[in-house]
Amino acid sequence: MAEERRFRSACGAPIALRRRQHSASCRELAVRGPRLQLRSLSAATSAVWLAAYGLFALSENSVVLSAAIFISLIGLIIYLHFIKIDQESLLVIGSLGIQVTSSYASGKESTTFIEMGQVKDVVINEAIHMQKVIYYLCILLQDPEDPQGVSEVVPLFQSSKPRLDCLIEVYKSCQEILEQRKTAPQSS
Repeated sequence: MAEERRFRSACGAPIALRRRQHSASCRELAVRGPRLQLRSLSAATSAVWLAAYGLFALSENSVVLSAAIFISLIGLIIYLHFIKIDQESLLVIGSLGIQVTSSYASGKESTTFIEMGQVKDVVINEAIHMQKVIYYLCILLQDPEDPQGVSEVVPLFQSSKPRLDCLIEVYKSCQEILEQRKTAPQSS
């Protein structure tokens, strides 16, 4: 069963949270940001090519046009493959761990897996950024030498930057599974 709700990001862009429950101890939470707008992409490309044509008209050197085409195509490939993230998802499996996946506009995916034994907690943290308080979800990793300590903080949804109301939904889902794990009898 999957449900989707609409929210806004910290900068006001529309985002969607899709929750899918695979079993009682397995949930997938995906935040999809705004799709790449063909209008803005073509406007930026046209601006670069018009500027290059203006330089070509002044200098009468065809290298300027070739360089503009080459630079804009390389820039577009870099943007789509390394920068523009369409979706960030979190797969929480109570007995196994947490998988964090980022899907780029080019189709490339980046995945990180954190074993449940390393997870101390999932929390909502706050930070001050440009005279604003922003909230973000993060995973606290348990310090192997000090069971009460935290060795690392792994921030989630860094590209989509959901607002607090969306983060609370994700937080509650994660906490339900973490609580099940804590109350389940430990097998030897």
